[in-house]
Amino acid sequence: MDIQTQINEITGFKNLELLATQVVEGFISGLHKSPFHGFSSEFAEHKVYNSGESTKHIDWKLYAKTDKLFTKRYEEETNLRCHLIIDNSTSMHYPNVKEFNINSLNKIAFSALASAAIMNLLKRQRDAVGVSIYSDEYEFYAPEKGSERHHQMILDKLNQAVVTLSKEKQTQTYEFLHLIAEKMKRRSLVFLFSDMFQNDLEEEKLFEALQHLKYNKHEVILFHTIDKEKELHFNYDNKPRKFVDLETGEILNIYPDNIKDNYENAVAAYFKELKLKCAQYRIKYVEADINTGFSKILTTYLVERQKIA
Repeated sequence: MDIQTQINEITGFKNLELLATQVVEGFISGLHKSPFHGFSSEFAEHKVYNSGESTKHIDWKLYAKTDKLFTKRYEEETNLRCHLIIDNSTSMHYPNVKEFNINSLNKIAFSALASAAIMNLLKRQRDAVGVSIYSDEYEFYAPEKGSERHHQMILDKLNQAVVTLSKEKQTQTYEFLHLIAEKMKRRSLVFLFSDMFQNDLEEEKLFEALQHLKYNKHEVILFHTIDKEKELHFNYDNKPRKFVDLETGEILNIYPDNIKDNYENAVAAYFKELKLKCAQYRIKYVEADINTGFSKILTTYLVERQKIA
């Protein structure tokens, strides 16, 4: 079966917004077990009190319950602008999935559902969201807005990205990051979902592009989206297998055990270098394993939101 035939059989999420709500509700219900205890039930109406702010709007009843200071928020407030950037190159469509749900995801579906969950939180807190999707072209751009119509349009585009794949679609991420940096005029929280598997690594150019976003005062977080068991640890049985590079079409017929150690060492070294580069450029690196759920993604959002709001 060729790639195009497989694509035609793929259906997207049946209800991405509902799945995102389920993810967020599960996350919020777990907040009482975390350092954010007391923030869950009033999540949409409060923000953490920062030293030096007026004490006029402190919610003292909530303080009595939680021993933490929160200030009340009001409907007209928009404290945050967030831009979600999604790599939709062919490698992000690994592994092959025909029906998507919370327990059946590939990298692009994980990124779409994680983005929809972040959008759900942004909507609850009346904040603005924008989205960029790129592959070998700049597929979609939406500036930061907070309307329901805008929200629904982005959800539709995220679902389209999950099922839209052309054969051997490569990308050079840095080109699109520069374009996005030029489009974004106001300080925002920027999340990039990418497996960082580039056709041509050109790491300096990539990090120069990320630095472009930093120079424009944006806070940049890389969600390094991977299938850790397969893409880092190369955990396959030792039957003869045909591996196909989704972005070049190159085919390799091997016994996995013959290259497992060398492969794992090479990929681990690359991931380590990537983390060090992010630290060097003051970009937050978050490993986003598609098999471990969304708690790390949403906790990162919550922490970063408090820094920038």
